[in-house]
Amino acid sequence: MERTISRQVTGFRTQDGAGVSLVRVLGNSTIEDFDPILMLDSFDSTNPDDYTAGFPMHPHRGIETISYIYRGKMTHRDSLGNEDTIEDGEVQWMTAGSGILHEEKLPASERMLGVQLWLNLSAKDKMVPPAYHSIKSSEIEEIELENGKLRLLAGEYEGRKGYLSKYLPLDYYDIHLNPDGSTTINTDNESSVMLFTLLGDAYVGDQLIKEKTAVKLTSGNHVTIKATEDKAQVLFISSRRLDEPVVWGGPIVMNTREELSKAFDDLRKGTFLQKGILY
Repeated sequence: MERTISRQVTGFRTQDGAGVSLVRVLGNSTIEDFDPILMLDSFDSTNPDDYTAGFPMHPHRGIETISYIYRGKMTHRDSLGNEDTIEDGEVQWMTAGSGILHEEKLPASERMLGVQLWLNLSAKDKMVPPAYHSIKSSEIEEIELENGKLRLLAGEYEGRKGYLSKYLPLDYYDIHLNPDGSTTINTDNESSVMLFTLLGDAYVGDQLIKEKTAVKLTSGNHVTIKATEDKAQVLFISSRRLDEPVVWGGPIVMNTREELSKAFDDLRKGTFLQKGILY
């Protein structure tokens, strides 16, 4: 059965961090439909003043943050002692788990283009050790399609394996389609699947989706994506619904009010950070 669109969300421009201009696509109002993806922020600018202020040191608990920088650079530094820069087509994957402090700097570049996802952690994994991992271009397989290519950022595609998530499964593809080109992606019937039009408009089935739009798909075993007369770049994100309570306070996402209050109490007391994993 072909997957179709059950909801589409077009983002709104806002600022975050120390004044980074971005498009917030998913957030508090989309939790139920897009579970387990909590947030999706999109960056797209040729003006360094929009983003070089960056995101100063701040805490996270209870989630994983996954940043894909297709164009530009992002430098990560955290309380575990990691410092790492990704650029053009690479991924940063940070497990906040029980608690981490990190900062993200966005150096000036010809174009800053990418997204950051927040992937929820299940109740049983909320307090796992924090960790950081980067996925470099040499680890990302580019698979030729009949009408374009697919970059396997994480997970599996037709028997090929990329970086495998330790907690929730995540298949994450960057699909490039030639003008008027189409592709059909096979899916597990019950997986929670969404798409995001990073560049260009695209058809999902027979429905036209404008650029910088997230769509949640119905259940099914495949989805067909087609470019317009222009090329398209579409992100495919597939995971498993958690169907658990979400209590969200700023950079911290837990399952109960008590857990959220404890997280902020830990921050005040200086007991927020626990032992993590260095990659």
